[in-house]
Amino acid sequence: MQLAFNILGGIVLLAFGGEFLVRGTVAMARRFGVSTLLISLTVVGFGTSAPELVTTVQASLAGTPEIAIGNIVGSNIANLLLALGTAALIAPIVVRSDALRRDGGLLVASVLGFAALSAVTPLSRPVGALLLAGLAGYLAIALMGERQPKRAGRSAAASMGEAVGERLPPTPLEGKRVPLLAGAAMAVLGLIAVLGGAGLLVQGAMGMAQALAIPETVIGLSVVAVGTSLPELFTSAFAAWRKQPEVAFGNAIGSCIYNILGIGGVAAMVAPLSVPARIVAVDNLVMVAATLATVAFAWTGKRIARREGVLLLIGYVAYLALLWPR
Repeated sequence: MQLAFNILGGIVLLAFGGEFLVRGTVAMARRFGVSTLLISLTVVGFGTSAPELVTTVQASLAGTPEIAIGNIVGSNIANLLLALGTAALIAPIVVRSDALRRDGGLLVASVLGFAALSAVTPLSRPVGALLLAGLAGYLAIALMGERQPKRAGRSAAASMGEAVGERLPPTPLEGKRVPLLAGAAMAVLGLIAVLGGAGLLVQGAMGMAQALAIPETVIGLSVVAVGTSLPELFTSAFAAWRKQPEVAFGNAIGSCIYNILGIGGVAAMVAPLSVPARIVAVDNLVMVAATLATVAFAWTGKRIARREGVLLLIGYVAYLALLWPR
């Protein structure tokens, strides 16, 4: 009972904490006159990935690479198959070819690079620095692309910010300016909730794995990954419902890029990790296949149709059936 409470309580705290963290940091940034674009590319982008980041780092420090790496890989699989599949089922996702070439291409390169590196070497600090350098390069390219709207479509990172912005009520953040202390308090409360939620989720997941004799890798790839991916799932589904397919696609793709380059990089810098053999042999390949399938669906007809969304969801159900021990 206590384990279930820890897991559910952790997921709730992560969801609400991530929301408050984003609201507070966006309010503070706007209070200081920082551009919406810069907020989208940095504050909001990292804010929506805060649950994955904190959970992965805490799992790394706790010496459970199965949960840490499983959270990164499992979150990417959930973002592509579950979140995008759900969004496409609600409304077909139209994709701009220029944004797809840039962001989809970087996602494929990041996933293939991560899978290749984890197969031959531990995620050491030099590897972490390489991943973070890749993220910095992506943000620089995306920022330059956003300054040339006629030449390039909206980047996935900016679409992540726009997706979160659509969930936020316009009155306090866009109408009148929020007091600085109110924004700071909201951000601090959100951060505390995210930290506490991550601790509860990791503790509950580890306890469940031990109590039910389930491998920690399975828990990290399923329960923890889905729990930390709830913000992306809700955001993509909401964007599709609001008839903003580009935002739904950019949110999922941008989150996957942040997971690999940002969260993987930070986790490796904080506590170098050895990637479990099961993830190298199976789950990394599933992540690669999910990435290639998603980009291929988006490339054909420049949209992800409802029937393709159904296929993505079927793929996720099949993955869970393969993953969960019998």
